[in-house]
Amino acid sequence: MKRLAQILSTVALAAVVVALAPLAEAQRRYDDRYDDRPGRYDRYDRYDDRNSNRFDGGAGSGRNVAGQFDYYALVMSWSPTHCASDAGQRADSDMQCASRDGRRYSFVLHGLWPQYERGYPESCPTRDRPFVPDNVIGSVLDVMPSRGLAIHEYRKHGTCSGLDPAGYFDLGEQLFRQIKVPERYVNPFDGQNVAPEDLVREFTEANPGLQPDMMGVVCGGPGNRLKEIRVCFTRQGKLRACGRNESQKKLCSARSMFVPPVRSTAKGDAPSSSRRDDRRSRDRDGDAPRGGGRDFLPGPKGI
Repeated sequence: MKRLAQILSTVALAAVVVALAPLAEAQRRYDDRYDDRPGRYDRYDRYDDRNSNRFDGGAGSGRNVAGQFDYYALVMSWSPTHCASDAGQRADSDMQCASRDGRRYSFVLHGLWPQYERGYPESCPTRDRPFVPDNVIGSVLDVMPSRGLAIHEYRKHGTCSGLDPAGYFDLGEQLFRQIKVPERYVNPFDGQNVAPEDLVREFTEANPGLQPDMMGVVCGGPGNRLKEIRVCFTRQGKLRACGRNESQKKLCSARSMFVPPVRSTAKGDAPSSSRRDDRRSRDRDGDAPRGGGRDFLPGPKGI
């Protein structure tokens, strides 16, 4: 009798496993569809070049609580630096770095990061899965030309804003378009050596209301290349002084940084005829590399 009971128990357990198998498979397909696999977009963490402790300080009494933070940091990446890196050579960067129409980007929207006065929240728990619909991604590609980055940014930072994906990216694009980029950084055909304080001065001159303590400049890599700028806003979208996260000494202490060229040849982005003539003259004199094709930025000079 005892033996029979063990057999019946084993049969019942097997039946339960068989019954649950379709449910497990359905859950796997659901997870795959919504790109919720651990580490799927971890490669985008290379941009989050922060030096502060993410758990240090913060608004309210909680940590990593959606909607509880002190201010936003609008992060504008210098696209040529990314495109010259190993990451920029991967297929998932083609939209940004190898567009067939010849377009190349200068500053792009990297993200909108909720910040504490010191430290920052990330990957905040939300009631719903942090899924970014295709139509929302498509609406922001003009300023954030990477689908994978858009998904990553909402999962890691957007979830802490308290906004849904549409609201988060709409606010990010509005603030991005509010910042006027000085002419020399719109479509430079040549590399430049620029002091961080000079870049800050040019941005403050081009944007009334923007003060030096409201932004930070990030540099790094070969020749201290320009990587990004950060502009700080209140939760209501008004310019404000940055917190300790944007300490310039931590972000870029170099006296000079290299700003790689854009060299976009897409319609509407081409340089003026005088700039083309200047470039041809330099080519003839041997001061600039000849030939076409993609430029992988052999490295800055004079630093």
